[in-house]
Amino acid sequence: MTVREQQVDAGQKNDVDAPLVGRYFTKGIHPFETVQWETRDAVLGDPAKPVFEQKGLEFPASWSQNATNIVAQKYFRGKMNSPEREHSVRQMIARVADTITTWGIDGGYFKGDEEATTFNHELSHLLVTQKMAFNSPVWFNLGHEAKPQCSACFILSVDDDMDSILNWITEEGTVFKGGSGSGVNLSRIRSSVEQLAKGGHASGPVSFMRGADSSAGTIKSGGKTRRAAKMVVLNIDHPDIEEFIWCKSREEEKARALAAAGFDMALNSDNWNSIQYQNANNSVRVTDDFMQAVVEDREWATREVTTGNVAKIYRARDLMLQISDAAHRCADPGLQYDTTINDWHTCPQSGRINGSNPCSEYMHVDNSACNLASLNLMKFVDERGVFDVDAYERAIDTTITAQEIIVGPSSYPIEQIGKNARAMRQLGLGYANLGALLMSEGLPYDSDKGRGLAAALTALMTGRAYRQSARLAKRMGAYDAYELNKADHDRVMEQHRAAISNIKKEFVPGHILDAARRSWDEAIELGKQHGYRNAQATVLAPTGTISFMMDCDTTGIEPDFSLVKSKKLVGGGDMHIVNQTVPRALAKLGYQTHEIDQIVAYIGENNSVVGAPNFKEEHYEVFDCAVGARAISYMGHVNMMGATQPFLSGAISKTVNLPEDATVEQIMDLYVEAWKLGVKAIAIYRDNCKTVQPLATKKETVEDLEQVEMFKPVRREMPLERTEFGRKFQVGDYEGYIHVGVYEDGTPGDIFVNIAKEGTTLAGLMNSLMISVSLGLQYGVPLKVYVSKFSHMRFEPSGLTNDTDIRTAKSLVDYIFRWMGKKFLTVDDQQELGILTPEVRARLATQYAETEAHAAAGTVAAPAERAATPSEGQSALFNAYADAQECARCGGRKIRTGACYTCTDCGDNTGCG
Repeated sequence: MTVREQQVDAGQKNDVDAPLVGRYFTKGIHPFETVQWETRDAVLGDPAKPVFEQKGLEFPASWSQNATNIVAQKYFRGKMNSPEREHSVRQMIARVADTITTWGIDGGYFKGDEEATTFNHELSHLLVTQKMAFNSPVWFNLGHEAKPQCSACFILSVDDDMDSILNWITEEGTVFKGGSGSGVNLSRIRSSVEQLAKGGHASGPVSFMRGADSSAGTIKSGGKTRRAAKMVVLNIDHPDIEEFIWCKSREEEKARALAAAGFDMALNSDNWNSIQYQNANNSVRVTDDFMQAVVEDREWATREVTTGNVAKIYRARDLMLQISDAAHRCADPGLQYDTTINDWHTCPQSGRINGSNPCSEYMHVDNSACNLASLNLMKFVDERGVFDVDAYERAIDTTITAQEIIVGPSSYPIEQIGKNARAMRQLGLGYANLGALLMSEGLPYDSDKGRGLAAALTALMTGRAYRQSARLAKRMGAYDAYELNKADHDRVMEQHRAAISNIKKEFVPGHILDAARRSWDEAIELGKQHGYRNAQATVLAPTGTISFMMDCDTTGIEPDFSLVKSKKLVGGGDMHIVNQTVPRALAKLGYQTHEIDQIVAYIGENNSVVGAPNFKEEHYEVFDCAVGARAISYMGHVNMMGATQPFLSGAISKTVNLPEDATVEQIMDLYVEAWKLGVKAIAIYRDNCKTVQPLATKKETVEDLEQVEMFKPVRREMPLERTEFGRKFQVGDYEGYIHVGVYEDGTPGDIFVNIAKEGTTLAGLMNSLMISVSLGLQYGVPLKVYVSKFSHMRFEPSGLTNDTDIRTAKSLVDYIFRWMGKKFLTVDDQQELGILTPEVRARLATQYAETEAHAAAGTVAAPAERAATPSEGQSALFNAYADAQECARCGGRKIRTGACYTCTDCGDNTGCG
């Protein structure tokens, strides 16, 4: 133990009467005074016609341009172009931190002004240095609205009567309006096979889902911030379970049929909006009894809601196969493991856990709420590359205190949620950047050491959070429902502590594991004396928008999805850079500076370490990502969830990606393995299973190279008289003309581009590029190579085009070469390169139809066939954007963050945090 740690131990660690938050990061001055500030502009979209623009903003110099754009657009409050509009991060953070501090003073949390000032400074430090961020509703509403809704997660309830059903839809709308998401379990609603009191049969829960889904589709969370997020759950013993399992898949079949018939099925189009059940995540609630019946291939009975009588008897394995088959086709439904969830429930006497929030990380009683916050793990790695446990613990203390203060004065969409929130005070502290941390430590994500470190950090986070909750209980009292649930809450605390024994010490740095054990020992000891202030303390949320706010390389619990990322430039446009985590990892692995430079340069060109100079093959797995030729096995993702789940109050928001060739049987096996590992909830996405998505990249293999004779390229001269194809195009405000001359066989041999603004640097550079490309074509460079290399290059000018097949272009070069691909490449090449011409769309629709026909005929891979499939890791070659949605706000692409989608350009998010 260092001298500093001994001082802390002597001070705060064992003295519950010490300040709730001691001065650690700050030295008596406001943290804003220690930050270097600079003035910037925030622009989203085409600079000529931006979807958002605010100039003269004050940001810390250490914050990226991407964080600047997202924060200014999403979190600065006040009417645009008005005096009250925020223009500085100082104002935004002060608005939040000062409001929380005032609430803390008013609530009696602090003993005097000095303690309140210290808390304010420590909290402001965490926020301005990107060590922590609250969930989006805090930034939207706190210090801006008179009665701010600060929780991101809500669980609603519905009973078996029409008033309750209609009230559920109204309550959902209220939640969405406040910038949050909600979930509900519909299993109390009688099934469609049961009778009504006045005769006739009930509609069943799935029919009511249609109206709620339509309502959600018309409401944007927070007014103009993002789409509504919702979760719908149905128990496995409900008589309408089959209809629920297939409701989304059948609508996907409708969408494919419409696309095959030529209808525009782009996301948010009128035709797409006619497709039902698309605004919610669906999950089936399964028990241990059902899962055991699946394993043993026994029968399973569904039961009427009103009488409890058996409605229908199935083979449990058949039901699980249906769930897996539907998920194979459209990624829904997911699974929630009811028995596991309720075994770790701290408040069963107040009600069982029936549902979750939309992303499945928050699980507690019906009509409850949770406010989230996430720590940026990379910010706690010191200059020596050592994880700073002391700083991590202090950040947890400050964040938990801030979240706890928020609970009381916040507003809630319905009265019962407010009562339960204040009675149980559920919190959701989590983290982001785990994938980056593991890589920087030279640890593979899918490894015992990677899982061990993740488990220890999660255990420390939750143990320290409950320790602070017990200290808060001494000062403010335990949560109201604690006495009723004391035995159960204390039992769950012991379950958490006992799970630490499963972390093998040889896989984890000793100082982290020791701190995790100590945190739980202290939490339980303090809890015995004072109880706990909060029924729940931690979850692992997707951290979509706020991870970009904190400049994280990875979101939530996720691994890195690519070694090369796009960086926003201050003057507009993007540049591709190798993640800063990569050189840190290479140094950790012992590479010399000149070797690191060579490897990083190679990665920048190839987005892979395979084949890099001086790179050792045994280190490949350290740089495995979620996608690419060395994608992490989908079971690697599940195993990581299993390693961290025992140390969380709630659950984990994560979608497990599978390769396109994954079978229904493999999905079923994954669901069973997740249950055995003690995971609380899981959702899967099989590459290319959705109707609305960009085309995924194909697998590329490196064949053994054969030595060949060197040849001298020969120029194929263009004929003096040749056929030309022309196109007038527009990208944003720029207009131009493309002229392509072709040989007698129809292949292009030269290309000229005239831009309306002649004499400009851009026009000169464009002419130079086209001369070079023309010469390349004449010397035999395939057009396909040019299209592959130049498509999707991003720089200004960019924007909407006048081409119905290529609606937006990231640059002039992007449009020109995608148009060339559309005009001159074969349909096979177009499909491979993701150029969605009408012919490619028709082919995809036919392939989907054939897939559905095989599925309808019951064609399911037999277990014996599975040995012939590629290995899990090497076959997971889906694109990072394979299931992405186009951002309706800025036209960028949204990537999966947990069970949600987040736009990497503007931060727009489909989830609840």
